[in-house]
Amino acid sequence: MKFMRIGPVGAERPVLFDGTDHFDLSGVTADIDAAFLAGDPVARVRAAGPLPRLDVTGERVGAPVARPGAVLCIGQNYAAHAAESGVAPPERPILFHKSPNTVVGPYDRVLIPRGSTRTDWEVELAVVIGRPARYLDSPAEALAHVAGYAVANDVSERDYQFADPGGQWAKGKSCETFNPLGPWLVTPDEVDDPQALRLRSWVNGAPRQDSATADMIFDVAYLIWHLSQFTVLEPGDLVNTGTPQGVALSGRFPYLAAGDVMEMEIDGLGRQRTALAPA
Repeated sequence: MKFMRIGPVGAERPVLFDGTDHFDLSGVTADIDAAFLAGDPVARVRAAGPLPRLDVTGERVGAPVARPGAVLCIGQNYAAHAAESGVAPPERPILFHKSPNTVVGPYDRVLIPRGSTRTDWEVELAVVIGRPARYLDSPAEALAHVAGYAVANDVSERDYQFADPGGQWAKGKSCETFNPLGPWLVTPDEVDDPQALRLRSWVNGAPRQDSATADMIFDVAYLIWHLSQFTVLEPGDLVNTGTPQGVALSGRFPYLAAGDVMEMEIDGLGRQRTALAPA
């Protein structure tokens, strides 16, 4: 299933998308939130029977998950991206957090921080948690705790991340609007293998990133298991799993400026398009 949230900021309503038509989920749940995701959402929707069809033409598409409790991110999880960043591939996952209020819709504006000259893009596979994960025994248990997958753009400000004294990753990642998400939350029954997805990005129509989740250093199951040893993952939490090579940090492309347009796409998970504007 593909879940969406449609409507103005703060007033989104839950929607089911079947690939062609949109259906109102308001009679099933008030929102695509932690409570809904923790309660076997696929079974709930199937049990609800026929749903009212919606015409969403011209309406805003929000992030497909209501504001998460946590946004956990993995750095340098593709060897080629680590290389273009000038570092060796990590031996253990690198964890940082983004503020949950960075999460915006897949077509919302992204704001360049005041004075920024090194705003960057990062297409990523986002994993949304559906069951609490605490001290999992092995990666084999991990995927049972996933509610779904989505396209994310882990927008970054590289001076804040690296050049600011000591380097502070969360500071470079938590500027407002720095996590466009969606358009859909795709449930695991539609994703045969999260390690077999092509992910791509474009800036102003020009190709930037083109890779596959098979190239991750630490796969999705390992990441969820690993994170559960250090923190409790809760329903609705978002895990950004890293980006492949092809970002501006590589030196091969210019950083972003107001008026630029970013596009991110992952096979089966949809495509997002966001324009940049000054904060």
